[in-house]
Amino acid sequence: MSKKNTSDSSVFSDMDRLRRMRDEDIDLSDIPEVTPEMFANCVVRVGLKPVENKKQVTLRVDADVLKWFRAQGRGYQTKINALLRAYMEAHKPG
Repeated sequence: MSKKNTSDSSVFSDMDRLRRMRDEDIDLSDIPEVTPEMFANCVVRVGLKPVENKKQVTLRVDADVLKWFRAQGRGYQTKINALLRAYMEAHKPG
């Protein structure tokens, strides 16, 4: 089976046109003015919040158990963690 080239040459020509465009040629009339008050209310966020309490471990589980969890799809490790946490919470003293 042969693969067709799905890239459209118009995309490349548009990108080339945009690269050649000067800043003065860009129409900014539909963009609202940013005021100092707007900046005062800004919050800077960079990347995702770090997960500090996660530890990577090697854990031996029965093959059929692992197969079942993997079949659940994306996030199966999170589900395993949630089940372990629920068990831990249920068996905490006090």
